[in-house]
Amino acid sequence: MKMNGRLFKGPTLLANAGCEVSDEEGGYQDRLERLLVLVSHELGASVPMWLSKNTREYVRFRRTSFANDQFFEPVLFDRMEIRVEE
Repeated sequence: MKMNGRLFKGPTLLANAGCEVSDEEGGYQDRLERLLVLVSHELGASVPMWLSKNTREYVRFRRTSFANDQFFEPVLFDRMEIRVEE
């Protein structure tokens, strides 16, 4: 399972990172959470709050975005997007 993450400030791409975990490392939700933590770390951001909006987007598109107000710490970007490839 692979996850790509990108940070944006307006329309400008600030950073891009990708991570991968083995499909043998726990259940789907465990792998998804682990990848979110790894990608956030690679991008230099804290792990965002996952809201019901993110669940709806993820189920439908296998991608979602997090607004800057979904982070507990102040951030220097407008949004973080993640996309999962299996």
